[in-house]
Amino acid sequence: MPRALLALAALVTISGCAGPASAPPMDDGWVDLFDGTSLDGWHGYARADVPAAWAVEDGVLTLTPGTDDGGDLVAPGSYGDFELEVEWRIAECGNSGLFYRGEEAADLAPIYRTALEMQVLDNCHPDGQYPSHQNGALYDLYTPTADPTRSGDWNTSRIVADGDDIEHWVNGERVVEATQGSAEWDARLAVSKFRDGDAFPAYGTRRSGIVGIQDHGDRLEVRSVRIRTL
Repeated sequence: MPRALLALAALVTISGCAGPASAPPMDDGWVDLFDGTSLDGWHGYARADVPAAWAVEDGVLTLTPGTDDGGDLVAPGSYGDFELEVEWRIAECGNSGLFYRGEEAADLAPIYRTALEMQVLDNCHPDGQYPSHQNGALYDLYTPTADPTRSGDWNTSRIVADGDDIEHWVNGERVVEATQGSAEWDARLAVSKFRDGDAFPAYGTRRSGIVGIQDHGDRLEVRSVRIRTL
C-alpha cells in the first residue's frame, strides 16, 4: 500500500479511537443554590427579604449572631425527591440545622414546626448530650450511627430524600437511614417533641417542600449549597 494511504488509514483509526474522549461532558444535574456572590432568590422564612444577619462575606454565606434582624433562611424553590449537599463551618460548640420538606406560611412559623431537620452541630454544644440531637441526626427522631464531624473545620452534609427513603451523610459517611411514614418512624415520632399535632401540624407527613438553613444564634459559614432532583 502506498505510504499516503497507510498514513490516511492510521489517521482514521486514531480518530475513531479518540471519539469518546472528545465528547462533551455529561450534565450531572446539580444546581448551585448559592453562587458565592449574592443571595438572589433566598429569603427569610415567611418573609420576602433576607434577614440582615445573613450576608455574603468573601464568597461565603455567613450568619452573624447578635444581629437584631435574624431568622431562618430559605433557599429558592420547592423540592420533593432530591439530593442536597452543603459545605459548612460553625463556631466552637455552635448549633444550626438544615431543613427540608417544610411548608412556608406565616401561621406555621417557625420553620421547624413543619420541616424535617438534619442537625448541624459542634457536639460540644449542650444539645450534644442527647444522641438524637448530635451532628447529622434527623433531629429528635434518628440518632447518627457515627460522628465523622471535623470540629472547627469545614464539613460536608448531604441529605438524600427519595420517596419515603431518607439518608443523612456527614463527610462521606452515611449516619442516618430512615423510612418516612414507616412503623418505626411513627413510633419514634410518638415519643419526640413533634408528637403534638397542634404545635407541629402534620409534622413528618410531607413529601416535598422548602429547603432552609437555621439561625440558632451561633456563627455559621456556608461556602457551597447545591441540589439535584431525583
